[in-house]
Amino acid sequence: MSVLTAEPGATPAAEEPPDTGERHRLTAVTGLAALSLDAMASVAYGPEAIVLVLAAAGAHGLGFTLPVTLAIAGLLAVLVASYRQVIAAFPDGGGSYAVAKTHLGARTSLVAAASLVLDYVLNVAVAVTAGVAALTSAFPELYDERLWLCLAVLVLITGVNLRGIVESAKAFIVPTVVFVGSIFVLIIVGLFRSAPVSTATADGHASVLADNATTVGALLLLKAFASGCSALTGVEALANAVPSFRVPRAKRAQRAEVALGAVLGVMLIGLSVLISRFHLQPVEGVTVLAQLADASLGHNWAFYVIQFATMILLALSANTSFGGLPVLLKLLARDNYLPHVFALKADRQVHRHGVLTLALVSAALLVFSAGDTNTLVPLFAIGVFIGFTIAQVGMVRHWNEERGTGWRGKAALNGFGGLLTGVSAVVVTATKFEEGAWLIVIAVPLLVGAFETVHRAYARIGERLGLGCIPEPPHRDRSVVVVPVSNLSRLTCEAINAATSLGDEVRAVTVCHSDPEDRAQVAALELAWEEWNPGVPLVRLASERRALGRPIASYVSRIAAYEPGTRVTVLIPEVEPDRLWQRLLQNQRGAVVAHAVRKETDAVICRLRFRIN
Repeated sequence: MSVLTAEPGATPAAEEPPDTGERHRLTAVTGLAALSLDAMASVAYGPEAIVLVLAAAGAHGLGFTLPVTLAIAGLLAVLVASYRQVIAAFPDGGGSYAVAKTHLGARTSLVAAASLVLDYVLNVAVAVTAGVAALTSAFPELYDERLWLCLAVLVLITGVNLRGIVESAKAFIVPTVVFVGSIFVLIIVGLFRSAPVSTATADGHASVLADNATTVGALLLLKAFASGCSALTGVEALANAVPSFRVPRAKRAQRAEVALGAVLGVMLIGLSVLISRFHLQPVEGVTVLAQLADASLGHNWAFYVIQFATMILLALSANTSFGGLPVLLKLLARDNYLPHVFALKADRQVHRHGVLTLALVSAALLVFSAGDTNTLVPLFAIGVFIGFTIAQVGMVRHWNEERGTGWRGKAALNGFGGLLTGVSAVVVTATKFEEGAWLIVIAVPLLVGAFETVHRAYARIGERLGLGCIPEPPHRDRSVVVVPVSNLSRLTCEAINAATSLGDEVRAVTVCHSDPEDRAQVAALELAWEEWNPGVPLVRLASERRALGRPIASYVSRIAAYEPGTRVTVLIPEVEPDRLWQRLLQNQRGAVVAHAVRKETDAVICRLRFRIN
């Protein structure tokens, strides 16, 4: 056998470079697949939201579908340009929360964070319910099972995201390409049609078009604009999750943002043109996109490809929230506004606590809405617009303070976008207030209050711990280790061995109750202890009541009172079985003692786990 040696200072050829975690981060393409599905898939319900509002003005109102969509596309261009600037200015992510925290103050940043949290949670529910709605449009017999279908899709997406954002992006690239390609085919083919090829999907369904309406008011147009802006959800997700991209993070995120804006804008305008060309009327139980596919491609295999692609991408578009919200929760936890557990990161760059929390809250929303998309969309839009508006206003202040090249134009762009999204937020809140928007009006302040409560708690803890201050020089106290025992065993021996290594003095204690059986058992223990003679005294603690923890806690308190300057440690030996089910066999004596000592004394508690192999 030969031994290979290396020259001093030489680098072994087989040595692997350190894992920096970059392979678990996103490129511009995978970033689109992981974080932009929400925005892309919103073309399935954004145009429909516009049509449903304009339908109140009859066929005359539907004629304004394209102008309203063009206004939304203009706002999309403003938002994309703005969020490119946000990405460059705040490469650590956080979107509107980071902007507001820097330029608008802590309270406003928390309002932005609360709106983003609600946005992300509602996005999951809206995406999943809209995806299932696409499925039930093609297969009406599944309509009554939509809630269970929604929950099954949510479980699937959660499982994929627990494996990492890159894994989810790889899994979702193909569905994204199929969906976007299908929509472009639908639009291109439809532009060459002078009339619908088929109306089979809408046949037999009641129209929701209002009769005898001939005028369209400004308020109705504003309401349609605000409702249609639900298609802009997800535009901010890339700015929120910049740390998830590979180096150079900001440039990759900016490229993904521009690509998202271009693809989404073309799809929105194209579908609206077809709505006007085919004089489409919304009907109950069938989505507008399903009618467009029927009219453009016919009721054939191509129609079902569109429906399945829509269903899959809508369902998977919830992934935007799973990519963005855990990063936001991490930033809030880092700033002491959420429990620090949300800042923990597992393998594959996964914030598991954020992912699981999002899944549980979204499941509750799905149950609340019974899997109905239209119940959730009004709530969804408000949180989006609040975040948009705060980010735009914050960026205006950013440019005003920075005053770099072209700052006036950039500030004007952000100011105009903030005005549009602010108006939309007010309109959609007012018009949808009685339909459930009041929940958001209440939820945002409640979330802000919760963030501030957590922050105050961490501030108190930090003050008591002296965080940020240089502590006193360490000093050594005399130490006494108290070991509760009830019998002699290998566990007792291991506990005494550990205790003698920890303290200057070790005292074993056993609790004796008044009934004869207990007294006899303690007497037998004392005889066995004397025979073993470990060099450690065994102290009998008499107790009139059938209590275990309180007598030991009282003894520890007496040591602290009569022996000042002594550090007391209570070492509790416990068996740790090798199988999970065997824990049911334990008597929990250790937990009882630990609880009593922790509650009544300041002693250090050490729980010694003795593993049985």
